[in-house]
Amino acid sequence: MTKLECNVTNCLHNADNCCCKQAIMVDGHDAKEKEQTCCGSFDENKGGLFKNVFKTPESRLEVSCEAVQCIYNENHRCAAEHIGIAGDGASRAEQTLCTTFEKN
Repeated sequence: MTKLECNVTNCLHNADNCCCKQAIMVDGHDAKEKEQTCCGSFDENKGGLFKNVFKTPESRLEVSCEAVQCIYNENHRCAAEHIGIAGDGASRAEQTLCTTFEKN
């Protein structure tokens, strides 16, 4: 499992820079640079009132990955020890990105 650090604090699934989902999806099938990737699991926390309090923040989780040109992509799974998701202030998935992406 990959260690995740997420700074997208306005995502519904974010708690203490971790994710409350057991798995996430990184999109970016044609990505050649990290700015062309995004967290496909992003859901905006509209109004900032509701947090995903029914789940425990996960520091390690499964990461499915469509960024097939990334050196860490192994059969659509992220093989990196650590992954960063950035995009604080995002209101759409396209405003997030995988900071770990490296083109192979």
